[in-house]
Amino acid sequence: MLTEIRRIGVLTGGGDAPGLNAVIRAVVKAASNSGIDCIGLEDSFDGLIETDRSRMLTPRDVTGILRFGGTILGTTNRGNPFAYPVQTSEGTHDYSDRVVQMFHKMGLDAVIVIGGDGTLAIAQQFCERGIPMVGVPKTIDNDIVGTTTCFGFDTAVAFATDAIDRLHTTAEAHHRIMVVEVMGRHAGWIALHAGVAGGADAILIPEIPFDIEIVAERLLARDRWGAKFSIVVVAEGAYPKGGAVSLIEAAHGAYVARLGGIGAQVCASLGAVTGKETRYVVLGHLQRGGAPTSFDRVLATRFGGKAVELVKCGQFGTMVAFDPPDIRARPLEEVVGKTKTVPKDFDLLLTAKALGVTFGDEQAERPVLRASARVEQV
Repeated sequence: MLTEIRRIGVLTGGGDAPGLNAVIRAVVKAASNSGIDCIGLEDSFDGLIETDRSRMLTPRDVTGILRFGGTILGTTNRGNPFAYPVQTSEGTHDYSDRVVQMFHKMGLDAVIVIGGDGTLAIAQQFCERGIPMVGVPKTIDNDIVGTTTCFGFDTAVAFATDAIDRLHTTAEAHHRIMVVEVMGRHAGWIALHAGVAGGADAILIPEIPFDIEIVAERLLARDRWGAKFSIVVVAEGAYPKGGAVSLIEAAHGAYVARLGGIGAQVCASLGAVTGKETRYVVLGHLQRGGAPTSFDRVLATRFGGKAVELVKCGQFGTMVAFDPPDIRARPLEEVVGKTKTVPKDFDLLLTAKALGVTFGDEQAERPVLRASARVEQV
């Protein structure tokens, strides 16, 4: 027999992504229309640790937030209650005990957790401790398994594509190589999609260690047949063969490693090998900001509505997922701890290679185009 759901919590964890507010809006409205109270938990699981970090959310509170980026609840990527032991007179405990206590003290019947792999892994741990939870996958990197697409990805790709379009004009005017560094710690989905959409000549992703000599030769070949400029898109987690990922700061304590710098490295290497004037641009957190695209608004809304439906049906320990054309439930235990990377035989990757885009992994043999050709009449 299903327990009647009267009061649920909702939180956002991990890095922000366009579409978070759209999910919150959908959760609050769907819950309210089903007679369920919704409590907004601030700054991820911190809202279940501190008594003053939560508030009631009504349809009035979420009116007009569909189009906004960020999250009205705040978020953090260092809010793992299982990672912080606390010394008490009764022994050593961690904040997870406090979360369980607060869940019951607040009279919650379930929690909808919106976040990436780390946040969903925490949700899975609390499910194992008896706290009913439903996950909503969030990542602009699009690297969560079990779902074809996450909200925020389309917005990030659209922004990166627009940036590449703008760089095309200055690259062509000055006959330069322009290197664009985009996000993508472990997976190259943004680099691949934005690179193809923006007409990049080289795309470097974490799944394929690159040889800078191969990349340079492909760009010089463009020079020989008349294209005096080139666009290179590189994911922040890409690295050269025999090399390592470029770090700004190594992981320490509750902080994960900060990636960055590969764009500058590729720029310097290509400039040295080709002799061409080379510049680089790091898009960074610009990809996370701004209003979500219409696709992300719709997907986020569908995710939020489906999450409430799963709560009402008692399907806890699950995550909503986009399985075109449907939104389905996936067990969290089959999702967490895994990364969805770009397969070597992915059709878009193969199409890009067929069009002459290099990934720096092999020297493709193809005829060299000439700037002009004479047509001989027989």
